[in-house]
Amino acid sequence: MMNQLANIILFHRKRSGLTQLELAEMAGVGKNMVYELENGKQGVRLDNLFKVLRVLNIEVTFQSPLRESFLKEYPDADC
Repeated sequence: MMNQLANIILFHRKRSGLTQLELAEMAGVGKNMVYELENGKQGVRLDNLFKVLRVLNIEVTFQSPLRESFLKEYPDADC
């Protein structure tokens, strides 16, 4: 899973014409964080991951067999 995510981040960064440093600055994270994400490092803080994804306009959608039931019970949930 982390390697797939790493490839997605790398692809989007390059297509956006950004260096690792530029992406890091825009996301408010360190350059090493971008490097680690692009190399599939596990144990990255989720909030830092979402900062990088937000800059790259990558949307995360959570799937679950109970998703529809969850959304009925929590209609304001953002997922």
